[in-house]
Amino acid sequence: MTYHIVLTGGVASGKSAVSQYFEQLGVTVIDADIVARDVVTVGSEGLSRITEKFGVAVLHTDGTLNRQALRDIVFSNDEHRNWLNQLLHPMIRDRMSTLRQDAEQRSEDYTLNVIPLYLETIHGTSEAKHYQRVLLVDVDGPTQLHRLMQRDESSEEQAKAIINSQASRDKRVAVADDIITNSSDLQSLKQQVINLDKQYRELARS
Repeated sequence: MTYHIVLTGGVASGKSAVSQYFEQLGVTVIDADIVARDVVTVGSEGLSRITEKFGVAVLHTDGTLNRQALRDIVFSNDEHRNWLNQLLHPMIRDRMSTLRQDAEQRSEDYTLNVIPLYLETIHGTSEAKHYQRVLLVDVDGPTQLHRLMQRDESSEEQAKAIINSQASRDKRVAVADDIITNSSDLQSLKQQVINLDKQYRELARS
């Protein structure tokens, strides 16, 4: 049986670093953010539908999607945002499902599915049944705020607004089966990944 593990966590918690360490151990990583970009590439149905809806103003001169222009349109318009979500979310789910099935056909021990907004979009729905465990990358509040401000070169007010727009840390901890603590150094982070990789392979093979 191929196990399918969700990797989630708040903004600037360190999900990318964790997923890279798993990938270095030979684990198939299925990243929802990457899949979301794949379904709107040039020539895709997703990009075609978006252009029909919002016009060429959401395209760069080379025909690729101008994400910032699209964000500006949908950010303050619930109708547009709901339309976009209803278009893209099924495409993203279908593509991730295909990638999981490919891993099962290869008899892989497990996949790591990076879903930043798992709690907000999947937990408690029928989609959640496709995943056997939830792994949370957890970070304390001050560290998260500092990292986000550094990463985005944003003000404290802007960073706090982004953090507060997501599910709370307590709610994420409550749904997690496993927790990686990322408030220390990268060596500590890597060792936690190595330990979990061993645990997940044993679970999948048992």
